[in-house]
Amino acid sequence: MKSQTRVVVIGGGIAGCSTLYHLTQEGWSDVVLVERGELTSGTTWHSAAQVTNFGMNQTMVGLKTHSINLYKELRDDPEYPVGYNHGDGGIRLANTEAQMDGYRHFTSMARGMGVEYEVLDAAECARRHPLISTDNLLGGLWDAEDGHIDPAQLCGALSYRARKAGAEVYRNTAVTSLTQHKDDSWTVHTDKGDIACDIVVNAGGYRVNEVGAMMGVHHPVMSMEHQYFITEDIPAIAEAGHRIPLLRCPISDYYSRQEKGGLLVGFYEQDCKTWGMDGVDPNFVNALCPDDLDRVMDVLEGAFARMPALTEVGIKTIVNGPITYTIDGAPLVGPIPNKRNAFCIIGLRAGLGEGGGHGWLLAQQIVHGEACYDTWCIDPRRFAGHTNVELTALKAIEDYQNEFRFHFPNEHRPAGRMAKTTPLTPVLAAENAEFTVVNGWERAEFFKPNADFHVTHGFGFDESFDIVGAEVAAVQNAVGLTEVNGFNRFEITGSDAQDFLDRMICGRVPRKDGRVGLAYLLNEHGMLKSEATIAIIPASDRGPARIWYGSAAASELHDMDWLQAHLRSDENVHVRSLTNDQTILVIAGPKAREVLQAVSRADWSKAAFPWLSVRECFIGIAPATVMAVSFSGELAYEIHVPNASLYSAYLSLREAGGVHGMKLFGALAVESMRLEKGYLHWKADILTEFDPFETGLDRFVNLDKPDFIGKAALEKRRAAGLQKRLVTLSVDSTSAPTYGGASLMDGERVVGTVCSGGWGYRTGLNLAYAFVDPAYAPIGTRVLIDALGLMVHAEVIDANLYDPQYRRVKG
Repeated sequence: MKSQTRVVVIGGGIAGCSTLYHLTQEGWSDVVLVERGELTSGTTWHSAAQVTNFGMNQTMVGLKTHSINLYKELRDDPEYPVGYNHGDGGIRLANTEAQMDGYRHFTSMARGMGVEYEVLDAAECARRHPLISTDNLLGGLWDAEDGHIDPAQLCGALSYRARKAGAEVYRNTAVTSLTQHKDDSWTVHTDKGDIACDIVVNAGGYRVNEVGAMMGVHHPVMSMEHQYFITEDIPAIAEAGHRIPLLRCPISDYYSRQEKGGLLVGFYEQDCKTWGMDGVDPNFVNALCPDDLDRVMDVLEGAFARMPALTEVGIKTIVNGPITYTIDGAPLVGPIPNKRNAFCIIGLRAGLGEGGGHGWLLAQQIVHGEACYDTWCIDPRRFAGHTNVELTALKAIEDYQNEFRFHFPNEHRPAGRMAKTTPLTPVLAAENAEFTVVNGWERAEFFKPNADFHVTHGFGFDESFDIVGAEVAAVQNAVGLTEVNGFNRFEITGSDAQDFLDRMICGRVPRKDGRVGLAYLLNEHGMLKSEATIAIIPASDRGPARIWYGSAAASELHDMDWLQAHLRSDENVHVRSLTNDQTILVIAGPKAREVLQAVSRADWSKAAFPWLSVRECFIGIAPATVMAVSFSGELAYEIHVPNASLYSAYLSLREAGGVHGMKLFGALAVESMRLEKGYLHWKADILTEFDPFETGLDRFVNLDKPDFIGKAALEKRRAAGLQKRLVTLSVDSTSAPTYGGASLMDGERVVGTVCSGGWGYRTGLNLAYAFVDPAYAPIGTRVLIDALGLMVHAEVIDANLYDPQYRRVKG
């Protein structure tokens, strides 16, 4: 066994084998995989092994397409062929128009990745799958690429190819502990000896947190017992004359695929069961849980109704084994939070189907620093410290119970709610707030007219439309108040703090005391990494001179990791998180200055406190730091308050705002207003797939600076010309917003992809942001958007549509 290598991958299931193989494909051959038993001896061996091309965003579609193409190549390799039934086709059923709208949207989204789905009516579903009934059925989504693969052969082929390229695989070798050294390298201790390496990858399957504990981390991954059975031969299958398509049924919570002359039928029962919460037996290898068909009888009855042939056939085999879920159902693939040179590829509940793509994206991140797609939807840093075992279990159960039911826009499911709150959460709840969730934080989405008000979840404009419009009107005409909790906030101090940020940021960094600026951080490839508000706060009785770095709530671990990774040992810089200590109250509207003046002794005139200023003060008796910044396009102030004083500050503002008709507003109103103003949203419009010039952020780039991270790469990209361009569109529809992922079409050709959309109440326009081919970027260009199955006209318009002279923002 080697004593020194570049990367050690821990775990020999599909996640580990795919990662090892793809590392060799990216040019790293000095890599090792360590497996405590035989390859595929965890969840992989008993997987139903379905390989679908369906994904709910473009990154997931892209990685699944890679999996399918790789698996076809492996199938056809004479040296080590893999059993792969590709192209059987698959149908996802639906019995509501809202579900059908979802399928129409996913079809548009996939088209931008070169993947074609087909929306079917009920009769066509039955024609393609002769075993199903059309009772209580509207239609379904057809994926022509659907199929299934042999798990053991797949992992064997990947490891075989990796070993041919120079990698090594050590089976029956248990990892006993991990040691990280001062230079961030690792020693992997095994029962066969130690391996020194630069990088460790946790691909531990349902033993993920055994490996995590060796690093001193906990991953929000939970195992669930999952059952399927295999039937005896069914005559109708032989009579069909072709392989029966796969079926996934959100109506009755089951799936099926052909298995020789019968069916494999799996269940996602409501009375589901977690597994291994208190640890996993060391001897649980190539093992299963006890059969428990009684638990799935309610689901089985639905399967009988949909596929009557099941009532006339016996069961040959029952399988009940653990599968892993994360806290939001999507895998964790990428850097491990708060660790250096440590990555994970875990929580792959559909591991066989998409593991080829996950290993591909992870290998790119390890070797190149980024993948070809923006991988935030699977990034392990998308969750902060609230993801404990108990919360993960609740969310895993909820996801399991809704396996084939996708989230509707603005749908916020109930399990594990109130994980992160502020002193204002119950106060706003008493004001009939409807809450959304941002990185675990409960944030007001809009304010209901009464406690019994509910919206109908779907893809069209819902019952909240006029309510949100009234909130926007209050902000536009008078003054509104909202809480922005969880906003990421770092305090940066030290004599080298300014120079450090200057190196991190691609544009100008504010240096004058009391000033605020918007800044962008790039990766080494010259692509957008983060967006930050930088505030220069002078020394006071509250602390020394310091810089506040503020960014999106979801970016807490992501941005801290990026900043810490680039600190030099000879720099006097300290970064401290204040994210969980303070909360922002935003007052916005033409009367905002009068409200602020009424609650604070400071001079808040335009001359004394102009736009992009920051000041420490008191709001009533509450200590606060106020910034004159706006995400709404109106005169606005961000009031940062310690959580202990938050309620006091809120009461002062509410009382002062009463005489001006102050109204509470929520996140939906903010989203509408920022779209009208041309303001961007991190990880919706600001993506690692695009550089700042493509994203329309030219004014925030200063190529005259001596150096900053990504500068050389950005200069090369600029010289090569724009590949895409972010534009604002006015959409000719009053029935529904345009959702991220929708394809822009010119005839049969996809020319762009929507990244954000919503109604602009002040402009009276249905707005969308989209990345398009540069030829379609000029103002006035007309395109078609494939929106929920309809081709809707749209026109490119000015991005800063509302108050382009910034008169309202500046007051």
